[in-house]
Amino acid sequence: MTYALEVDGLDKSFGPVTVLRRVEFAVEAGSTTAIVGPSGCGKTTLLRLIAGFDRPDAGTVALTGKVVAGTGWTPAHRRSIGYVAQDGALFPHATVGANIGFGLPRRARTVSKITELLEMVSLDSSYASRRPDQLSGGQQQRVALARALAREPQLMLLDEPFSALDAGLRANTRRIVADVLAKAAITTILVTHDQPEALSFADRVAVMSSGRLAQIGTPREVYSRPVDVTTAEFIGDAVILTAHIENGRARCALGDVAVAPSPNAIEGAARIMLRPEQIEVTTDGAGASGAVVDVEYFGSEMLLGIRLDTADTAMAQRVTVRRFGATALTPGDRVAIRVIGDAVVYDL
Repeated sequence: MTYALEVDGLDKSFGPVTVLRRVEFAVEAGSTTAIVGPSGCGKTTLLRLIAGFDRPDAGTVALTGKVVAGTGWTPAHRRSIGYVAQDGALFPHATVGANIGFGLPRRARTVSKITELLEMVSLDSSYASRRPDQLSGGQQQRVALARALAREPQLMLLDEPFSALDAGLRANTRRIVADVLAKAAITTILVTHDQPEALSFADRVAVMSSGRLAQIGTPREVYSRPVDVTTAEFIGDAVILTAHIENGRARCALGDVAVAPSPNAIEGAARIMLRPEQIEVTTDGAGASGAVVDVEYFGSEMLLGIRLDTADTAMAQRVTVRRFGATALTPGDRVAIRVIGDAVVYDL
């Protein structure tokens, strides 16, 4: 298979600081990949190496089978890559039409072409005469996308393009951008530190940690079966419990819990991971019991902190339960809880 992008053994340091270590992955043509990780983990550096803004210390970058960095070098303007930065990077002195036209050959900078590109990002032709400071943040990002699309790139790189927008505008802009890129069948890589954004936007998610790729998979795989505790806790709320594993079951503070099949076949002392939505508050008295210690209200959902009852003090701990809708529970209330689905097991 010829991939749209292949990154092989990429290293990058700035002085004594190593930013990327042996990064390897491939991206299928027409797909969307989100690279997610905490600030400072190397996400933007990786994007800059792919774009051709920086050179790697080791390793290669190949586009549709052609090496553009490493054993060979192709400058950024010859890589057929579109790039949308966090702030859009529009020219403040130029109109929207001129900003978009900057990405076009001079002979192609026609009113009809500018209008076509504006319509692709759900903006009408009247926006062409406006300046960037007359647009909302979401509109500016869509103009930046239109400018990048004007070059008809084989690969689109999005460097945290929605992070400066408020929550409602961010979700709406993200949907528009995702729809535009899907219709154009452009291979896309999104860099973000926003976990829900990565999971909802992409076909595949790559989790970065300390300059390395910890895990690559579908959003469901990465969320439901993270490879280690660090990845589990970064990609979403996680309940981590000490447990004793025997015959596919975990004995822990929540009682006897089923565990997901593992290639390592872990037995004995271990840790298990559950998502808060896998722990259900019951009214029938079945399952483990405990007391509510705190309640966090988020409107459509609530997070309940529950201190579990257990005779084994080594296993006594607090767990977080996600409950959708309103609840009358308050700190001090006694509850029973049970587990839905399987836990993921990790070595101690």
